[in-house]
Amino acid sequence: MDILFAQIQADLRSNDALRQSSALLLALQQSAAGRDISVIAKSAVEEIVAAPASAVCKKLAFDIIRSTRLTADLWESVSTGIRSDLRFPDPDVTAAALSILAAIPSYALAKLISDCNAEISACFDSPSDNLRFSITETLGCILARDDLVTLCENNVSILDKVSAWWFRIANNMLDKSDNVSKVAFESVGRLFQEFDSKRMSRLAGDKLVDSENSLAIRSNWVSSMVDFVWKKRSALMARSLILPVETFRATVFPLVYAVKAVASGRVEVIKKLSKSSKENGSVDSTAEKLVGVSDLVTHLAPFLASSLDPALIFDVGINMLYLADVPGGKPEWASESIIAILTLWDRQEFASARESIVRAVVTNLHLLDLHMQVSLFKRLLVMVRNLRAESDRMHALACICRTALCVDLFAKESVRRGQKPLAGTDIASLFEDARIRDDLNSVLSKSLFREELVATLVESCFQLSLPLPEQKNSGMESRVIGALTYGTGYGALNWTEPALEVVEVCRPCVKWDCDGRTYAIDCYLKLLVRLCHIYDTRGGVKKVKDGASQDQILNETRLQNLQRDLVKDLREVNTPRICARLIWAISEQIDIEGLDPLLADDPEDPLNIIASNIHKVLFNIDSSANPTNRLQDVQAVLLCAQRLGSRHPRAGQLLTKELEEFRNSTLADSVNKHQSRFILQRIKYVSSHPDNRWAGVSEARGDYPFSHHKLTVQFYEASAAQDRKLEGLVHKAILELWRPDPSELALLLTKGIDSASLKVAPVAHTLTGSSDPCYVEAYHLSDARDGRITLHLKVLNLTELELNRVDIRVGLSGSLYFMNGSPQAVWQLHNLVSQDPVLCSVTVGVSHFERCGFWVQVLYYPFYGSGAVGDYEGDYAEEDPQIMRQKRSLRPELGEPVILRCQPYKIPLTDLLLPHKISPVEFFRLWPSLPAIVEHTGTYIYEGSGFKATAAQQYGSSPFLSGLKSLSSKPFHRVCSHIIKTVAGFQLCYAAKTWHGGFLGMMIFGSSEVSRNVDLGDETTTMICKFVVRASDASITRQIESDPQGWLDDLTDGCVEYMPEDEVKVAAAERLRISMERIALLKAAQPRPKTSKSDDEEDEEKEEEDEEKKKEKEDNEKDKPKGPTTLSKITAEEAEHRALQAAVLQEWHMLCKDRKG
Repeated sequence: MDILFAQIQADLRSNDALRQSSALLLALQQSAAGRDISVIAKSAVEEIVAAPASAVCKKLAFDIIRSTRLTADLWESVSTGIRSDLRFPDPDVTAAALSILAAIPSYALAKLISDCNAEISACFDSPSDNLRFSITETLGCILARDDLVTLCENNVSILDKVSAWWFRIANNMLDKSDNVSKVAFESVGRLFQEFDSKRMSRLAGDKLVDSENSLAIRSNWVSSMVDFVWKKRSALMARSLILPVETFRATVFPLVYAVKAVASGRVEVIKKLSKSSKENGSVDSTAEKLVGVSDLVTHLAPFLASSLDPALIFDVGINMLYLADVPGGKPEWASESIIAILTLWDRQEFASARESIVRAVVTNLHLLDLHMQVSLFKRLLVMVRNLRAESDRMHALACICRTALCVDLFAKESVRRGQKPLAGTDIASLFEDARIRDDLNSVLSKSLFREELVATLVESCFQLSLPLPEQKNSGMESRVIGALTYGTGYGALNWTEPALEVVEVCRPCVKWDCDGRTYAIDCYLKLLVRLCHIYDTRGGVKKVKDGASQDQILNETRLQNLQRDLVKDLREVNTPRICARLIWAISEQIDIEGLDPLLADDPEDPLNIIASNIHKVLFNIDSSANPTNRLQDVQAVLLCAQRLGSRHPRAGQLLTKELEEFRNSTLADSVNKHQSRFILQRIKYVSSHPDNRWAGVSEARGDYPFSHHKLTVQFYEASAAQDRKLEGLVHKAILELWRPDPSELALLLTKGIDSASLKVAPVAHTLTGSSDPCYVEAYHLSDARDGRITLHLKVLNLTELELNRVDIRVGLSGSLYFMNGSPQAVWQLHNLVSQDPVLCSVTVGVSHFERCGFWVQVLYYPFYGSGAVGDYEGDYAEEDPQIMRQKRSLRPELGEPVILRCQPYKIPLTDLLLPHKISPVEFFRLWPSLPAIVEHTGTYIYEGSGFKATAAQQYGSSPFLSGLKSLSSKPFHRVCSHIIKTVAGFQLCYAAKTWHGGFLGMMIFGSSEVSRNVDLGDETTTMICKFVVRASDASITRQIESDPQGWLDDLTDGCVEYMPEDEVKVAAAERLRISMERIALLKAAQPRPKTSKSDDEEDEEKEEEDEEKKKEKEDNEKDKPKGPTTLSKITAEEAEHRALQAAVLQEWHMLCKDRKG
């Protein structure tokens, strides 16, 4: 290999262009094979880039530079070569030099732009098409980047130059050369994409913080480009039509984005963000905006029908859907696009974009008219069923289910308002596809799609029952919200009509055998119970004379019939856990009074069927073998038996027999026997006192107290894991669709510049000592989406001399790794002027959750350029091969370096976490099932007067969280908190997930101890906190347990001090000993009780009792000796318990007052 590299270097040193190009191609081949060609890159820079060479050799040399890493002095040589090439008469050489500008490091780019401004601008006017193409392509890539925006923010002259170049790029969209025009369209489209999604910056590794000024700069460029495209739209559309068909795709997005920004009024908001002082004199009318949109649609529409390129059809279709949402847009625009996109599916073309096709169609369903939505519905269900990716399938299902509810509500409300009904708009008709119907009615089907469909439908109904989100601006969701609001406009319970159809369509799900999975069936039963409670099916069907409407009577009758059908389905339930839950859902809400008394002996009577199934659950017939399930099932049916037996005498007779038999059997444990005896007594009391029969019945509240979540011993069951996975997918898809979180840009466009929306740069940490010649400070930015961390360094020369060369080396520890796999990063800085800061940064990846950090070394060369050679001999022998190798490799002009080892920059463990939103109920269900646990105790000092440290502070801010205030800024989701504002303490619950998906839950228990500090004379309160962390993986807790103090520092910014368990036990034992001694002293000081009392003493005792009852003690009576009293003597624990109860009630009342206020 050394021989090959030597031959390549020899060929590079020759002046033969053919040999040089062959050698460069061979070097690129070695680089593609994964070999290190940094030696060849150095030769290429010195012999090709920095010297005259042909355009082909220049391009190949720049390709080699891109494939390897260069030192700072080599980049300086590259910059020098670029400057000379920009003045070279051959335009092809200049074009090759321009192409490497995108790879120049940010710190060298500013100087290069400033020095070569005239040459770069002259390239736009060059007669060479190749040169115009190269300058447009290169600047289009560079000028949209975050690092260049930051350079413009700090340098006004660069900002003026870049803004002028954007106008030149925009003018090149009308260039006579097709290639130049195409790349100009792509550059403007890249700027629009960068502003909307920041996708390009993430791919480029730029992790910069958006400030208000940088956002204004980018907004100014975007608004100017939008104005240019809008004013020149006719010419641009005409220019795009004469481009080759394969390049027409590049022209679509810039035109559509600019036209929609103007038509929707978004460009006005962008101009406000840009803080531009220029006033827009002419404002287009609404009609002119709509004509502009219509012209663009007319321009794009022919390509949907006539093009043979699937990618072009897809791009045009997507962008026309984007236009169809403009105010005044027509449903025909959306229908043409969706038909063309679906044709791609039918032609089996564009197969790699199957998920994209479905997502595009279902996301824009609301733009179609009602007839088109109904006609597409069954076809979409089949398409969604065939999607491989679960997230795409769930998103599509959520869109389809929301559309079904929209269609149903819209059609019903239209009929109410006197319009002609449209066939096939009800839920039952929309889901009557043969495959869907077979899936729903099949018992043993192995398809998960039916469970996803039922769960998504039900969860969509629950979302519809909640208040709809407000729409302050027109957007893609506005029509959906408008349709739903139109459907629920005249009644708060109109959402129950499609929900009633949903429970009718999904009724067969109670018979499913899903291998132990219950999530979809639980969702169904929860909706059923909610509807029965709303319509009060327990009280029977209401009548007109009671004020019920015809629709309400019809809905209640349908629900009553559905309940009777479900009672018959009890015999066919195949999932053991569902039988008890279905009994609960029916028996709580069924109208027993409405049953026919003549059918008392009929086995088909609903009451007889319920009683027989209660018997089946109690006596473990066909039930699960797991005893944990049986505990819950038996408790559920016993409660059902109590309430049913108390509501109806015949039910009481049937269930008394079952309960007596169960109580006397061996299947009932002692708890169940006592509970059965208690229920039998209630039923007996109700039967003998018919007027008081509601004594054993509680009011039906519409609750469904069951869940698919298993107890701790079943956490690792496959069915439970699948249920949790399905629940997470459904909830994520539903919330993203119904309650989407607005993007940062959307918040800025709607609320304007707000300090809360823009990120604040983190605090920098100093890594060097006070006497070091170089000052180094650093801060980091983390990007959980890409799993990367960027370290930003600032290096400052503190000496009065100019340091000719300084090397910065950065090593990694823990889970960090460099993107190119190298062991360390090195920057070579030249000519550091005194007090002149130099910025540099490095982006690394994070492989897993582990403590990690950066290790920085600063090497500066005081003898650089002086010719002095450092003395490395020391005590080593002259023949030592390592010393000889060092001497041979040492460059005499460098001299001996001075190495400064900086303090390590450690990444807090909390920065590798993300807040995980979870309800308190789900948190406490999940908490005991997390296998890995770690506990530790911490203390912090609250200093203040004794008055503030006691219960008297309960009306103000609590002193207990003074050491934990910084937790609010950490990436945790605060699940719940219970703060008792006395000297007792608090409890806080937090949830988070690691970047790689692991779950971490944390509970903090706090208590206080008041002690006197005699030396200072002030009273201090030592707070004791118990931190309990549970995680889904032992590797997470292992990292926390390895350094408890570091974990507490990360959580509380150093306010809490770790206290080992041994010290906690010693301190507790000491406190107990002191307390016992005090109690012993108090007992010894108490007088012995007298055996006999005089009359005077008895009178005195009665007087004191009366005075205590009236609470009117005088101060002079407090010192009187007290005799025996009839008041109850409470212990210290009871007194503390009562004080805590009073404090909790006081806090609850205060919270209630705040909510009412």
